[in-house]
Amino acid sequence: MPPEMGDFPFEVQQAFLIHSVLIDQWDGMSGMYMGKDMSPLGTLLDVYEVEDKRTVVYFLSYITQINASNINEKTAERQKTAQRQAKIKR
Repeated sequence: MPPEMGDFPFEVQQAFLIHSVLIDQWDGMSGMYMGKDMSPLGTLLDVYEVEDKRTVVYFLSYITQINASNINEKTAERQKTAQRQAKIKR
């Protein structure tokens, strides 16, 4: 059974919350996912009154890295599938 949000430490929950608020960045040419826009991070840490900022940013970085890797794998697979289908239609 996958863990629920309440199963994680409070700092991890805060990292997931901030991750969900940050805006995604995509490369317009390749369509690859570049990660989250971290420019409002300081403001969000203040707004959500994060006490242990270092730990939350650590977990946020880890979440962002794993998420970007998963999204890029799925995107690459979709692009390969589209290329195969385009070759078949020729």
